[in-house]
Amino acid sequence: MGMYKYVRELWKQPKENLEGLYKERIMAWRKEESTVRLDRPTRIDRARSLGYRAKAGIFVVRQKVSSGGRMREKLTGGRKPKNFRHRKILGMSYQWVAEQRAAKKYVNCEVLNSYFVGKDGQFYWYEIILVDKSHPAILSDKKLSWIANKSSSRRVVRGLTAAGKRSRGLLTHKGRGAEKLRPSLRANKGRAK
Repeated sequence: MGMYKYVRELWKQPKENLEGLYKERIMAWRKEESTVRLDRPTRIDRARSLGYRAKAGIFVVRQKVSSGGRMREKLTGGRKPKNFRHRKILGMSYQWVAEQRAAKKYVNCEVLNSYFVGKDGQFYWYEIILVDKSHPAILSDKKLSWIANKSSSRRVVRGLTAAGKRSRGLLTHKGRGAEKLRPSLRANKGRAK
């Protein structure tokens, strides 16, 4: 077995395998900012399988997302029964929200992918792999130059990352019964039958 396979086995049940280390990390991460740029990935096996390489133009960010329901914006203008519904139901996973927040912080970068690193009763943490689309090392790389194309811009906002596609139902539902999911729910609404 290679090194990455051993690391993957440890991360399958991190609380049992690395009890003390996991608790220390969570306590330290809770005190940090919401978006933290890292020197190297915490889960090197997962990062490598999702496209991370230790080269100029690619870096990793740890994003903190608070758990619990999301609140609807406060409405003004009278007391109406429909105004009292504060819970906002989004079809977005925490991972997709984390990717969008990281992309908002690093405007000149595109999200390549992301993965889970930890959670407690208050927060979820994800590490997001970001690519600087204007970096010369990325533009000259045959495997990564596609991310600099105009068609790949703002891919996290359009739900083109793996977490976005999963939330949109495109990864699990394919073929018969999923005709109305593509290209999207809204685009299919006006389609001729």
